[in-house]
Amino acid sequence: MSSKSEVFSSRWGMLLAMLGMAVGTGNIWRFPRIAATNGGGSFLVAWVVFLFAWSVPLLILEFGMGKATRKGALGAFVETLGPAFAWMGAWIAFVATAIMFYYSVVMGWTIRFFVGTLTGEVPDAVPGAFWESFNSTPQALITHAVAMGMALFVVSKGVRGIESAAKVLIPSLVVLVIVLAIRALTLPGASEGLAFLFTPNLSELANWEIWIQALTQNAWDTGAGWGLVLTYAIYMRANEDTALNAFVIGFGNNSMSLLAGIMVLCTVFSVMPDAYSEIVGAGNEGLTFIWVPQLFQLIPGGRFFQALFFLALVFAAWTSLIAMIEMASRILMDMGMERSRAIKIVGGAGLLFGIPSALKLEFFQNQDWVWGVALMASGFFFAFAVLKYGVTKWRETFINQEGSDIRIGAWWDWAIRLVALEAVVLAVWMLAGAQGEDFRETWTLFSPYNVGSVVIQFVILLVVLLFFNKRLAASVERDVEAAAGD
Repeated sequence: MSSKSEVFSSRWGMLLAMLGMAVGTGNIWRFPRIAATNGGGSFLVAWVVFLFAWSVPLLILEFGMGKATRKGALGAFVETLGPAFAWMGAWIAFVATAIMFYYSVVMGWTIRFFVGTLTGEVPDAVPGAFWESFNSTPQALITHAVAMGMALFVVSKGVRGIESAAKVLIPSLVVLVIVLAIRALTLPGASEGLAFLFTPNLSELANWEIWIQALTQNAWDTGAGWGLVLTYAIYMRANEDTALNAFVIGFGNNSMSLLAGIMVLCTVFSVMPDAYSEIVGAGNEGLTFIWVPQLFQLIPGGRFFQALFFLALVFAAWTSLIAMIEMASRILMDMGMERSRAIKIVGGAGLLFGIPSALKLEFFQNQDWVWGVALMASGFFFAFAVLKYGVTKWRETFINQEGSDIRIGAWWDWAIRLVALEAVVLAVWMLAGAQGEDFRETWTLFSPYNVGSVVIQFVILLVVLLFFNKRLAASVERDVEAAAGD
């Protein structure tokens, strides 16, 4: 079966693959930390608002665009906006691919900690000792390669391979997270963590930073605006609905985040309440790879549940990495390349460009920061595409098609306009927070957290994409002509 005719065999398989794309490490290690440091229940209120004001509108947009054009981000932008805007689609594709380069390193970390739990190496007597001895070493390079190999194996089997993997990994992930959440709820004092997570302080909703953090988390943990949903939507069956699927993915993804929040915060409040601030403020890597092992060793059956935790992280990272590799490969296939060759090129690039992040944590942190900001531009470009095409016209052409389970009303038109504004505000806020006391000192290329690094890498990428814009557009247009000739 050619890549042109590949489709998911069922709606269930398609939804599981989509959920696998959305649910990643951001749900399990980032959400609990961000929720805990931004008011708990107050944060949840803002987080739910942005589910409807950012994630769902963009998910609907990507579903419709992918299904209608049957092309990746580059080809989809050329077909809907014209060849002059090929660079926008290429930006979206490159940003998600750049994230793939270091995301495989993260999956490698989770694999090593799962194995370390089984062998008894984790936790170490000294908190963080194992993490310090592992990250930025040749061991991390090996696990990075293992992670890439696991994801490439699935993608090499085509859409049916992705679907088959999702049917195993996602139900398994859901079961693991539910088991861990139930275990956390049964711990003494867990009710305090539960109350903190679900009891909003309405006065805190006047704090604009909580809203910004809630928007950031939605941008990270649903995958909306990354181009990944668009890629999977290419393989939807002709009579498949788009809008209802977007709601299912959005709510399913956020439900996993809530379960992760329950799992982590109830455990923290139960076994180490006095160290609460230190634990939740330790950053993504610190919370997951330093403090989580310490937490689990203090509860009955801790080693068993710790193994489940890291296995869940492996599954979450694996399904997301599969989606990133498929998206990058799809761009090359849209240029006329065979799937097997496209996957080899993407796999080789992933192995090569992941090396710096595997061997130097500061480089990983820099890339995570730079391309995290770039995702805001990706979301803006999607919204721009709709605004230029005509919001209402887009909704009626690409979303409310014959046979749709639900019809999307004019609220979506305004939501997309709001998404464009949110993307600009969030990018400005992120950069403003990174300018430091001396703005001039932030102009370095690979420092973990500054303005200059973002601007320099953005300018380089933009110059390259604009220079090759005509060639990029022509490459996907040639493929369209070739397909028409067949």
